[in-house]
Amino acid sequence: MTEKQSEFLQSRQRNMGKHTRWLAQIITAGLLLLSAAAVPANPVPVTATGIPLDAPWKIKLYEMVHKEFLHPAWGWQHSERDYRLAVQLATDDGLKIDKDALFAAAFLHDMAAFKPCADKKMEHGECAALQSPAILKSLGFPMQKITIVQQAERGHMFYSDPGKDPTAIVLHDADSLDFLGDIGAARIIALTGAKAPSFAPAVKTLRGFLKSIPPRLITKSAQRIGKQRAAELKAFLDTLQAETYDGKAM
Repeated sequence: MTEKQSEFLQSRQRNMGKHTRWLAQIITAGLLLLSAAAVPANPVPVTATGIPLDAPWKIKLYEMVHKEFLHPAWGWQHSERDYRLAVQLATDDGLKIDKDALFAAAFLHDMAAFKPCADKKMEHGECAALQSPAILKSLGFPMQKITIVQQAERGHMFYSDPGKDPTAIVLHDADSLDFLGDIGAARIIALTGAKAPSFAPAVKTLRGFLKSIPPRLITKSAQRIGKQRAAELKAFLDTLQAETYDGKAM
């Protein structure tokens, strides 16, 4: 190899090294940009189970119920389950719902347990429908959706007629399902309280749910889940009956 050929090869190797370093720098910069784009500057906060709090009014409402709606049967956890399950039912049945209205109704439908009605005889769903608009307006809720919220609140109980609005229907079914299964047993037995002489009345209520709730479920997905949860609840109650000596020591 001549001296000129050797110098040429050395020069070419130096240039290739520069190009390689330059290409590596470009790739690194690109990866950093992609990584930065993948992480939102202000990530959306979520609830305990991952529901997006994607509007300021939702954050305020969630903070309120966490402070004020504390109860083993009717508290914010029940509302959170209702919302999650209602969305699942809507997805499974292909129903178009208003998630803003559902969020508001799910977290306020049992508010009468914490903010009692002036009229003690008023059905608690009706009470929520009358009292929630003022609360939601103060939080910045889009009030053009308030009618959907009120319909869902009025029709949320298993014995109520939710009408034809899909948002009200899925809340009705989700709330009904939360009375079944092991969670239904936990909720109703929790209502017994430390001073009650027995939890037999709670068991009687749960036995009644096995007969009254499944036939009132509307969506196909709720009917399917209802069968599973009814079987689950019945198995629990049957075992409880046996472990309390046929209910004589309950």
